[in-house]
Amino acid sequence: MRLFVGLGNVGAKYAGNRHNIGFMAVDRIAADHGFAPFRAKFQGAVSEGALGGEKVVLLKPGTMMNLSGQSVGEAMRFYKLTPADITVFHDELDLAPFKCRLKMGGGHAGHNGLRSLHAHIGDDYARVRLGIGHPGHKDRVADYVLSDFFNAEQTALDDLLRGLSDGAALLAAGDGARFLNAVALRTAPPRSATGTRPPAASRPEPSPTLPDSHAPSLFERLAERFRR
Repeated sequence: MRLFVGLGNVGAKYAGNRHNIGFMAVDRIAADHGFAPFRAKFQGAVSEGALGGEKVVLLKPGTMMNLSGQSVGEAMRFYKLTPADITVFHDELDLAPFKCRLKMGGGHAGHNGLRSLHAHIGDDYARVRLGIGHPGHKDRVADYVLSDFFNAEQTALDDLLRGLSDGAALLAAGDGARFLNAVALRTAPPRSATGTRPPAASRPEPSPTLPDSHAPSLFERLAERFRR
């Protein structure tokens, strides 16, 4: 059994915030894979379902971001899980917008949601780091993470969420490499069906170049006009 946790803040005014991309991720997984409706539990909202034959519980802590660990710790103890059974989806300032990285364990890098998880369950859990970019100065971070994605970013955001959903079963099975590949196929699809240049035989041959005597250059043609 796996516990997938999306981090965010509860309430309509936060729904479209960059800080809520973790909520968005688990909502998309629930919708695409036929999970049960979310219900109140563990100081948050939970939905149960299956991904590739693996039972998965989705959790959105309702304690606000800075106290997320309270909800996650309660769910972990109820299901008799270990931190290694938990995967957390969260926003990441240090990644370019809509990039995705997977990490096991490590520090919280100042992220208050992760800081709370560390305090309640330790640091030995997996993280799906979802890039939102950095505003450029630390004094602007608080306002930035609590701002909504721009309209112009919605297509890229949707591609990322679709990719996370596409790879969710692989993530539940512990296949991180193929999970990241599934995300990449949505966010950075290859330019051809194979992701490589077509073989030489299928590429058009370049047009032959005539000798200069048969094909005067533009400079030569202009020079001839001025000599007349």
